Amino acid sequence: MVLVPGPHILNGAIDLARTRIALGIARLTYAAVIVILISAGLLFGFAAVGTSLPIDEPFPPVPLVIDVIAAGCAVASFGTFFSMPWRLLAFPIAAGMLVHAARWALITVAGGSAVTGALVACMLVSVIATPVVDRLRLPFAALAFSAVVSMIPGFFLFNAAAGVVELVSIGPSAPVALLTSIATSCATAFLIIMAMTFGLILPRMLFEHFLPPSV
Repeated sequence: MVLVPGPHILNGAIDLARTRIALGIARLTYAAVIVILISAGLLFGFAAVGTSLPIDEPFPPVPLVIDVIAAGCAVASFGTFFSMPWRLLAFPIAAGMLVHAARWALITVAGGSAVTGALVACMLVSVIATPVVDRLRLPFAALAFSAVVSMIPGFFLFNAAAGVVELVSIGPSAPVALLTSIATSCATAFLIIMAMTFGLILPRMLFEHFLPPSV
């Protein structure tokens, strides 16, 4: 999921919010094509080695320490892949680990959903990152998204893609449970992405409206 064009998704959503419709649609379309190609590449790789992505495979809870460390590694990987200067990596890594801990507590301790956890975590990142990027004149989308890249619902996206492939191979005799799994994965992935986008954009736009950066 490091390949996911998160900055394009955020910038596209910001463009739509600011009524730059053509540019926003172009960016979101570009991002959607890349996500589809990532899913297709993953499924092709599974097929090449004679295996498949397990559908609805339950996953055990992850301890807080491991969750936070993994989030920091994901942020570092994303920033390195997109050639972010090393001196700038410390900030998104620290912010990503902090908000991932908050997300873990919200989901594991408070019993919240993945959508709610993503929304709260992304709002925290936006509140933390906006004053910093404005003061240092850094790209908001790149730094903010890199801090929450590990929250991209890759599991649900790939589950949905694998389910569609299985549905096509089975044909009309496909069980209802498979259709339900595909619909659930698609809906969950969509809601998480929307929650992340909204959580990152709303505080940013509120800062710009009430506390515009000095020129």
